[in-house]
Amino acid sequence: MSPFRLQRPDPSEYNPRFQPEIMSVPDSDDFASLIRDQARATVEFMNKQFGEQHASVRYGPDKWTAREVIGHLSDCERVFGYRAMRIARGDVTVLPGFDENAYVPAGLFERRTLKSVLDEFLGVRSATIGLVEGLTDEFAARVGNIGSGQMSVRAILYLAAGHELHHGRLFRERYLPCIDAATAR
Repeated sequence: MSPFRLQRPDPSEYNPRFQPEIMSVPDSDDFASLIRDQARATVEFMNKQFGEQHASVRYGPDKWTAREVIGHLSDCERVFGYRAMRIARGDVTVLPGFDENAYVPAGLFERRTLKSVLDEFLGVRSATIGLVEGLTDEFAARVGNIGSGQMSVRAILYLAAGHELHHGRLFRERYLPCIDAATAR
């Protein structure tokens, strides 16, 4: 499969609240490889820094565990991929929003192993990669209606990648210090 350069979305293609996450994604001549490598790096990081021993760490009493965050990434990417697929295929139906905060407790991620949740994430990411590999510039530029307004396929896909980067920063800035503090005692 030849590389597909997914053009960076113009700010007019998405709600401004998504700009930090979308802008955090680096340019790439092969977007599918970028998100494949990104997912592998996340899995490696989670296994090395958290492992099963620290997968239930939280940085605050009402915050998700590290394991739940990975489940959250899978849930959101599933929704993003579904939206991107429908819009890329020319579906003009207004797509409803979703409450990601309600999804996490319903996902029961704490009943599963970190490996299981990471495997699910890789599976969901694999589906996103397949979608990207089947896109054309025309399909990637299509705009659809979602709960927060209009959004292009490429903006949704950049958001999926940026969302993972956002949580990666939170893992490093907020979760890892909790592990360090716990192991220093």
